[in-house]
Amino acid sequence: MNSINLRKDQVDKSTNLLGAETVEMLLKSHADALWILENMGVGCKQADIQKAFRQFEAEGLAYQHEDRIYVTRELVEKCLATTPGVDEFFVPLDSFFIGGTAPYIYDDIKGVGGIFPTPEHVAKIAQIAQENDVVAGMGRAVKLKNEVEQMDIMDKYCSKPLYFAVTCDASLERAKQLWEERKNIMIVFCLTRPPLEVNENFSDNFVKVVKAGLPVFISAMPMGGISTSYSYNGALAMTHAEVLFGICAAQIINPGVTCIHAGFPTIADPRIDYNPNYGLISHNLLNILMTHLNLMLDLPTFQSAGTTHEEHLTQKAFDDARMGQAMCKKYGVHMIRHPFSFLRYLIDFSIAKLEKGIEIAQEVTPDDAPEVVMPVYDERGMESIKTIGLGMYMDDPLTTANFGKIFVN
Repeated sequence: MNSINLRKDQVDKSTNLLGAETVEMLLKSHADALWILENMGVGCKQADIQKAFRQFEAEGLAYQHEDRIYVTRELVEKCLATTPGVDEFFVPLDSFFIGGTAPYIYDDIKGVGGIFPTPEHVAKIAQIAQENDVVAGMGRAVKLKNEVEQMDIMDKYCSKPLYFAVTCDASLERAKQLWEERKNIMIVFCLTRPPLEVNENFSDNFVKVVKAGLPVFISAMPMGGISTSYSYNGALAMTHAEVLFGICAAQIINPGVTCIHAGFPTIADPRIDYNPNYGLISHNLLNILMTHLNLMLDLPTFQSAGTTHEEHLTQKAFDDARMGQAMCKKYGVHMIRHPFSFLRYLIDFSIAKLEKGIEIAQEVTPDDAPEVVMPVYDERGMESIKTIGLGMYMDDPLTTANFGKIFVN
């Protein structure tokens, strides 16, 4: 790990906030992610991405076998060196965004979800984003069928940084225009999916966006207990490996393109049939830890915090927002999605919760954060990954061993 190029100022800051043992755990998680890329590889059939990595085979920096790409730590370090850092990015630290993307609107009057979003909903959300200083920018929030129409509405009503998807040539052309006009947009991709596979539905558009030089927001969502080991460092390492693969692909195709590490480590909760529980203190902490690793690596970074497992607008839903926001303020973040408006599983977007979440963000302080026990490195986390590899982690002995011990609250 001695060759890692780290920001000393951020290492010192993270050590003061998290403790030396937790920072050591984060740096070991980075080393584990490098091991995963070099020894487990990433499945990929996209021709341009395969070609990009193939040029490094002669140097021994990457190799391919049966549509899997294996990336050495030396190539990762080479790619990180060309990735623009935090100081060059257009969003400041400690920024809360409205976003990601819910398929439905929550009817705040009737108290039911499942309402299909309209352009009017998007316009209202964008206006709220523009009018409130505590909101640093916005993602789509909800999904309209017409990507260009959604971009136009967001652009019309919100001058703050935006992020949205590009899945067709028409939206790519509009995104290129908006980038030239605004210089503050990001294009979101979940390039990979568990277990360590490129999501081929999006890979062609990812390559087009990278070639166009647009900032790419690279998300990944491995789940501890399902697609990675049930431990803090296991979830972090697998998430980090997936995003690092996307960053490397982008830097090889277009060196110097801006990449945002939007790794979104999640936890399977056995108490709710192994679904993710976004309302846990530990979910917020896991994402804050992901942020600190990325900031130490000088990567613009965009995680999740402040959401809930509540299905409706209960007091607990608002308390969960306060808890997550307070933790972000106590420990420090870069960009955070989901802090205001989402309900269970990020399926419904509530405008009333958005407005209340903004009120909470205006008054919450670091003192409102719950006390937490900072995690340290668990050797068993990486042992599980080396043993199970691309398999299912639900039956991993570590998953059973850690039930009721971590990710409880």
